[in-house]
Formats: sequence, structure tokens, C-alpha cells
Amino acid sequence: MQQAPSAAPTATPGATAGTVATALNRGLNVRHIRFMALGSAIGTGLFYGSAAAIQKAGPAALLAYMIGGAAVFMVMRALGEMAVRHPVSGSFGQYASRYLGPFAGFVTGWTYVFEMAIVAIADVTAFSIYMGFWFPQVDRWIWVLSIILFLGAMNLLSVKVFGELEFWFSLIKVVAIIAMIAGGAAIIVFGFQAGGSSVAPGLGNLVDHGGLFPNGFGGILAAFAVVMFAFGGIETIGITAGEAADPKKVIPQAVNTVPVRVLLFYVLTLGVLMSLFPWNEIGSNGSPFVQIFDGLGIPAAPHILNVVVITAALSAINSDIFGAGRILYGLAQQGHAPASFGKVSRHGVPFMTVALMGGILLVGVVLNAVIPENVFVVIASIATFATVWVWVMILASHVAMKREIARKGLPASEFPSPLWPAASVLAIAFMAMVIVILGVFEDTRVALYVGGAWLVLLFVAYRLWVRGDGRLRAELVDETAAIPVVKEVSLAQEVPAAK
Repeated sequence: MQQAPSAAPTATPGATAGTVATALNRGLNVRHIRFMALGSAIGTGLFYGSAAAIQKAGPAALLAYMIGGAAVFMVMRALGEMAVRHPVSGSFGQYASRYLGPFAGFVTGWTYVFEMAIVAIADVTAFSIYMGFWFPQVDRWIWVLSIILFLGAMNLLSVKVFGELEFWFSLIKVVAIIAMIAGGAAIIVFGFQAGGSSVAPGLGNLVDHGGLFPNGFGGILAAFAVVMFAFGGIETIGITAGEAADPKKVIPQAVNTVPVRVLLFYVLTLGVLMSLFPWNEIGSNGSPFVQIFDGLGIPAAPHILNVVVITAALSAINSDIFGAGRILYGLAQQGHAPASFGKVSRHGVPFMTVALMGGILLVGVVLNAVIPENVFVVIASIATFATVWVWVMILASHVAMKREIARKGLPASEFPSPLWPAASVLAIAFMAMVIVILGVFEDTRVALYVGGAWLVLLFVAYRLWVRGDGRLRAELVDETAAIPVVKEVSLAQEVPAAK
């Protein structure tokens, strides 16, 4: 596929003519962002989190993923509309500051960094566990340290290197998922006995073990904590707008693939899984994805899956470093983070933010020896709180932007969010419901305690340390193309006078 040429570095707020110290390069082309959009839906939330969602809701987990996916699509359309109008690297952090106020931008940006830090520490720990499958004699902390240094170095080179890494990581994950779906379908159609299952494969497994709703409506509600965790990180696509070669083209393309990704990677994949195995057997006899390959008679199934999950972990860590780093860059531009985070290298990379994320991930080296491996739901619920909070701020910023457009008669958006305003209101109500659900169930209630403490900490930090320009709304350039005005031409001017 031919690559789009990279544009010259784009100036950011505070940059002067000829300055490269505060400018990011537009080095992400259509191929990079398209595959980042595909790969962002495939990670720990699918390969391991999906088993937890199925245990809570049974086959009704498919409905939970469809409902959650619809809400996330509205978040992404809202973010996409703002990203096309204001393609800045600080993305939703700066949008919140511009349309909701500086404190909202401060909280949104730092909460996203908090989310990425939690997920990234979990991902580097997961990576070390995966590598232990092949090298059990090697201490896990060695793998954690090595991958932090490797991906940190790659992210320091240029944004194009990040894009290339994500392209290949995502390609491997997409091919693996398609192979799993095809393999599972072959088992169902040709009547193979799925490995490890005591029941014959078939669509009847979706209803033969307690029905579609074996745990009732409460099961669906309980599953939302894990379901929304699975979609976390998808908002990184909006952050790429500041470094995309053609954001008005690639951002809409990436956002509009969200429904297809939800249906393909989650609904179809999990539907095949629960047709092969009774839902209450999934996750109890090893990985269901390994069982698919076993059912096809592939002896190397565990090794194939290990390659895939390692790739998923590497992709997640890579995106976490990129996303958190660019948001920190935007926070520095607004005066909400140390000014050093706003400086970039000669390659157009905010090196201090990459270094900070590397330092945060080093905590994983220490915690790797003491974190139990059964705390997935706790980590997922805390990350879900942070993720949903960011999504609510994206939606609220979008509502404020639309109201300003109408009030001031500004040019209509080039990528408008559909079903406005009903869909946005329903999406906000759904996100509020998810936060309430976290507090209802005991195993996820800790997320509200941690999340509440985090918001209080941010309020204190803003009051004590943010001064000057940090107390002002972000100033963003509106890049919406004005609708061309056709001047009226009088008949006398248009038709020559008769002689």
C-alpha cells in the first residue's frame, strides 16, 4: 500500500516561527491509523476479559457488548467531530479545557494518564507472564524491564516508528482473530469435536444451558464493568489527529469502523466460542482460544496463542506510552503539567513524556513480584472508572461545542455526530449507569473509592499548583472549511446588452 507523504511539522500553541521545540510531526499516514483503529479493539479485554464477562452474563454477554459498543461509537463520533474541527495532539484534554473550562481539561487529561498508567502496568505484568510460558526459569521482572526499555526506545525515535509498530502488531492480531473465527466456524459446520468440550458444538449451546439470560438482567449489568474495560483505549484514535498527515480524511475513516470492529472482534468471536463450548465451561479449562486450535487438531495451539497474546500486550503497551505521552504534551501546552513535557526532540517526539511513562512502568518491575494474578477484575474496574469518566467528558465537551456552534452561527461540522442530540444524551446516561454499576457490585466497588480519591487529589493539585495560563480556557484553531458562498450575478452582468 502506498504511503501518504508526511507533512511538515505543525505548530502548536506557544510555538514560534521556525521553532521545533514545541512542534509534533504529522508522520501517521492512512495505513497506520486504519490499523491502529482495528487493533485498538483487540487486547487483554478480549483474550482474557471476555471470559469474565461471559461468566457474569452467559450468552447475554453478546448483548452487553453490542449495547456497550453502540455507546462507545457515539463517544467516538463525538470525539471525531471535535478532532476534525480541532486536530490537536492534546485531543479531548484540550477540548474539555476549551468548551468546559480549564479545570475540566486538567481533570480529563490527568485521568486519562492515570488510566493508561494502570492498564500499562497490568499489561507489562501480563507480558512477563506470557514470556514465562516459554522461559519459566527467567525471572519475570527481567521481561518487564526489557520490554519497557525496548518500547520506550522505539517511541523516542519518531511517531512514524510508533505507527509502523502498531501496523504490524495490529495486523497479527486481526489475522489471528479471523483465523479463530474461521476455525471455530469449521468446527461447527463440519462437526469436529471441539477440544476440551464435553458437549457437541453447535448454535444450540447458546440456549441449552440456562437460556440466553442464565443470570438474568443482573448478569448483564455486572458484565458491563468488564465490557467497557475491553473498549478502553479506543479513544487513542482521537489523539492521533495532531500527528496525522490528513486528519480530515483518516479520522472519519477510523471512527466509522467502530461498529464493524465490535461486531467482528467481539460479537462474532464470542458467539463462535459459546457455540463451541457451554458458556459455563469457558475460562475454566484453559484458554478457549487454545481450545479452538486444539479442536482443529493443531498441536502447537498454546504456542500460537502465546504469540498472539504477546503481540496484543506489546501493542497495548505501545499505545499506552503514545497516548499518555501526547495527552501530557497537551497538558503542558495548557499550563496543566510541567513545561518540560511540552518539549520535543529533533524527531518531533515529546521525549520527556515518554520518559515519564517509562518511569511509571518501572513500578511494574517492583510490583511484578507481589501483585497476585487474580486481581484482573479489580484492575479492570479501576481502569473502567477512569475510562468512562474520560468518555463522559468527551461527550460533555461535544455537547458544549455543538451549543456554541448553534449560538454563534459557526460553520457546520465536516464530520457531524449522528442523531444529535438524542444519541449523545443517551450515551451520557449510559456512562453514568456504568459508574453506578461499579458501586453496586462488591468486587468492583473499590473502583469508586480509588476514583473518588483520585478526583479529590486532582482538585487539590489544581488549586495549589496551577497558575497563570493554566487557569484560562485552551485556545484552539477551528479548521472547519467554510461553505463557499456563491455570489449573485445580475442579469445585466450575465447577459450582454442587446445592440
